[in-house]
Amino acid sequence: MTEYDVLAIGNAIVDIIARTDDAFLAEAGIQKGSMTLIDTARATALYGAMGPAIEMSGGSAANTAAGVLSLGGTSAYIGKVSHDQLGTIFTHDIQALGVVYRTAPLAGDPPTARSMILVTPDGERSMNTYLGACVELSPSDIDEDLVAAARVTYFEGYLWDPPLAKDAIRLAAEITHRAGHEVAMSLSDSFCVHRYRDEFLELLRSGTVDIVFANEAEALALYETADLDHALSRIGAETRRFAVVTLSEKGCIVVEGDRRIAVPADPVSAVVDTTGAGDLFAAGFLRGYTAGRSHEVSARLGAIAAGRIIEQIGPRSFSRLDELDAVRAVLNG
Repeated sequence: MTEYDVLAIGNAIVDIIARTDDAFLAEAGIQKGSMTLIDTARATALYGAMGPAIEMSGGSAANTAAGVLSLGGTSAYIGKVSHDQLGTIFTHDIQALGVVYRTAPLAGDPPTARSMILVTPDGERSMNTYLGACVELSPSDIDEDLVAAARVTYFEGYLWDPPLAKDAIRLAAEITHRAGHEVAMSLSDSFCVHRYRDEFLELLRSGTVDIVFANEAEALALYETADLDHALSRIGAETRRFAVVTLSEKGCIVVEGDRRIAVPADPVSAVVDTTGAGDLFAAGFLRGYTAGRSHEVSARLGAIAAGRIIEQIGPRSFSRLDELDAVRAVLNG
């Protein structure tokens, strides 16, 4: 019997979000629209150069876990923080939402991870991430009972950067499949795909991963092609269950073998901050999927969640009061 719709595993990060412009990105040598790993010295220097910022709990998979719960589902989370101020903030925030989180914190260094997220006027976000305590996530942090109790175990591709996390994910996948449940993966970032392309392909081809979430750039990078149709054909053939490829304002395509389902994006009044758009799309989709809804309905839920989150700063709480009504209408329709 399952207790949770989704168990998410990822880098437990506190986001530090500030508005900036393209000139600052160029001066600081920041690759616009990507996630760059940085060391302690770079994190300190960048924090000092940033403008006024908002601090809030983040991390890709944690955002998805929070989103599933916000959309009326149940979720749990595994991710490593340190026993410090930012770790306390992260733990409080995710537990206050109602997400089950009980990963033991580190007693000392390295400190809790943080990501300096710079948002330009076009809503694009450029992430500069210090992994800190995340690199200590290991198989010993995998709670077998928690994993076995989830319909879907979902993890972020960013976890392939910390070395011990790979073993943790493979262990979680074994437990998930032994319980008769499914493993889902987000490819996270095209630069992440370039770093670990062969390993990501092995996860798909070996059946370690059942469901894949990717955006267009990530899908193209995975198959080293500029032809989206080719990438869709390959990812559909090589993913054990199905893949979902998001196409920004063009919506998404669900690919299951030779079958493709195109679903439009949800209308957006204004793009304020794209941070967490993919995370919340996955949350909406998984909310529908674990409730037994069709791929088309699940994708519509993903589009609603993604569309609402980019109309505000930050990837967590929804700012409009009608989202849940929209979600209920889709779930019940």
